[in-house]
Amino acid sequence: MKPSPAVLTNAYYAFCDLHRSTYHAYAAAHLPTEEARIARSKLFETVASTWTSVVAERRPSACAWQWFTQTVARRSGRTSTAIEDTHLLHHKLMLSVDQIATVTGAEPATVCARLAAPRRNRSPGMTADWTPGPFRTLGLGAVVTPRHAVRAHPAERAWPCGQPQTKVTVT
Repeated sequence: MKPSPAVLTNAYYAFCDLHRSTYHAYAAAHLPTEEARIARSKLFETVASTWTSVVAERRPSACAWQWFTQTVARRSGRTSTAIEDTHLLHHKLMLSVDQIATVTGAEPATVCARLAAPRRNRSPGMTADWTPGPFRTLGLGAVVTPRHAVRAHPAERAWPCGQPQTKVTVT
């Protein structure tokens, strides 16, 4: 059964209301203010013109997020990875795992995996204020100290997905 135009219209407005502020904040982190506004407006125009096909997708938010990140990448001249985007949304824009999953269309488990992923090849221009000080991250909170002992993070930051933090040392 095909949804009525009123249902589609209301669904589109709900989508815009849910994502507008996050999309603008994400664009503002990559672009000057006016460019961020234009990128967000262009995305919502594209989504509006193709709304019936967007809502037919398995994950409409994922479809829109992909278009949006491509638009921002074209305007900024730099493509960011899904891991970089997830870290930006969580650490800079202060979104929860569930909020990130809603905006990007990813599963919460995928968001958790991206937050736990090591940043071995950090791109220029990305800040690393979430990196654990003088330690090199191995992933999932394990770090290598200069003595090559593997330890859990020293209570510096909570786990992104609520896992308990332990103070186990393996040498």
